[in-house]
Amino acid sequence: MKVNRRFRRRVRLQNTATVILFLVVIGLLAWLSTRYHWQTDWTASGRNTLSIASVELLQQLDSPVRIDAFARNNELTPVRKAIAELIGRYQHHKPDIELRFINPDSAPDQVRDAGIMVDGELILHYQGRKEHVQQPGEQQITNALQRLLRSTGHRIVFVTGHGERSPSSRQAQDLGAWAQQLQNKGLAVETVNLADVAAIPENSTVLVIASPGSNYLPGEIKLLQNYIEQGGNLLWLAEPDQLFGLEPLADQLGILFRPGTIVDPTGQTLGLDNAAFAVVAAYPRHAVTANFNNITIFPIARALDLESLEGWQATPLLETVARSWLETGSLVSGTVQFDQGEDLGGPLTIGYALNRPLPDEVAEERGTEQRIMVIGDGDFLSNGFLGSAGNLDLAMNIINWLSRDEALISIPVRVVGDARLELSPLAGKVIGLGFLVVIPLFLVISGTTIWWRRKRR
Repeated sequence: MKVNRRFRRRVRLQNTATVILFLVVIGLLAWLSTRYHWQTDWTASGRNTLSIASVELLQQLDSPVRIDAFARNNELTPVRKAIAELIGRYQHHKPDIELRFINPDSAPDQVRDAGIMVDGELILHYQGRKEHVQQPGEQQITNALQRLLRSTGHRIVFVTGHGERSPSSRQAQDLGAWAQQLQNKGLAVETVNLADVAAIPENSTVLVIASPGSNYLPGEIKLLQNYIEQGGNLLWLAEPDQLFGLEPLADQLGILFRPGTIVDPTGQTLGLDNAAFAVVAAYPRHAVTANFNNITIFPIARALDLESLEGWQATPLLETVARSWLETGSLVSGTVQFDQGEDLGGPLTIGYALNRPLPDEVAEERGTEQRIMVIGDGDFLSNGFLGSAGNLDLAMNIINWLSRDEALISIPVRVVGDARLELSPLAGKVIGLGFLVVIPLFLVISGTTIWWRRKRR
């Protein structure tokens, strides 16, 4: 091809057009980046994005959220940057979240009035209510938003005075850990001694009877029956021993407590050392167990049955596997085995969910529906077993359903996986030798070989 002035001019025009088109494309991409956003998180645990539970919770917030962050503008402690990045993940899914930074040094009066305790503390405002978060993190912020989402102050009232499991004790058999979880979710935990009151408080959202150890008096039974008749919600945790005078309440609800203790070989295959630990692995369609697939463990549980009861809808919510059975003999002495004709084979029902519509005159105070949960075990909520398998998530779903907060069901706390890489000393030496010696030596040899071959041509 002959190179002349015309050819050079054409080449210059082509080069100029290419540069102009390239700049136009870069400009368009820059403009599009200001209007549209896309991001992805390639970390194994997704630690740079919100969990599905947090995203679902944000979708339920129908009003703007304002977050006041009390953090010093100090480059040595980049608290503001960390807070902005964390809140930015929430703003990505809910743009009407407003983040305001307040310097505690320049606004001491505001810090004092707000009760700020630490640098970096957040105050979340939603529909006239507010929550403090002293240690910002996804779990803490999502829990605070969950508390703000509750429209009214729910009160979970525990019956005391008969040796029930205590919501304030940290002993293995009590319910202190679960009560703390309820308080973290914005629920008020209270107690009531039926011998000291003329009636169960009307503002009780859910009444809890947690495994009594002594008999109820006839007057106390009457208070409980009146509470049920007036549309109150109830969580009743029973045990494989006697009912301690609560038989009239069982008759009122149509619940039959079968004598004996459930034996489930499944627990031993899972590594549990007690055959009386019942395992529930499958659940029916119900608001409590929607999107819930975890197994749950019920130590020393009792089987329930149900009589036909007019006006109530009953769901056998918790059922053991088919190879379990109800042991009518002793679990202490002898070999535990299924005795045909004496023991009752599985599957066995551990828990029933009952609900019925309420009349209009009661619905104004209690809500449109009454909800009751009866479970033949209280150990699964105890401090010793609450953290086993999916017990905690199930417990929170149950209380959310009883308090008519189905919108908060199936929002568990995200657990970040272990991202550490642990190498043996030999593997560490091999990797170090490879990067420090083998790879550089290979590059030197290959470069020298290429240079020598080109030189010989």
